[in-house]
Amino acid sequence: MKNVEKIVENLIKTLSKRNQTVSFAESCTGGRIAAAFTAVSGSSAILHGSCVTYANEIKEQWLGVPREILETKGAVSQECVEYMLKGMEKMAASDYTLAVSGIAGPTGGTEFKPVGTVYIGVRTPDGKDEVHHCLFQGDRHQVQDQATSFAIELLAEKIN
Repeated sequence: MKNVEKIVENLIKTLSKRNQTVSFAESCTGGRIAAAFTAVSGSSAILHGSCVTYANEIKEQWLGVPREILETKGAVSQECVEYMLKGMEKMAASDYTLAVSGIAGPTGGTEFKPVGTVYIGVRTPDGKDEVHHCLFQGDRHQVQDQATSFAIELLAEKIN
């Protein structure tokens, strides 16, 4: 995760210079993205906030993910992450927003959504969303670490 620390430092510098902000809506990463940012001095200038929306009810109540999406597509879906992005942007009014929802395991996987399935999305200042369907390998912590790293790298790609 050393590489991630360097990426975060660079993101904080870049966003600070541009007077831009970020916010996060996290599920399976459990706040790890926010923790990676708050571990670096200067993050308060660019981090508007973060929500760990683990339960479906909270995704619905806080972020406005429609119950119908949660029931038909599931919390681990492109559609859910798209709503998480919109809801977090509305709540925090940030320039960039990240959202993550997935199955870290070891339980919870299915034939169609095995353990390691994670959807990671970013919303840019122009209002465009990009959502990636990832399948990470390893135990719970490895899946969470990989999802955190992927999300931060995706954000860096969009900012730089």
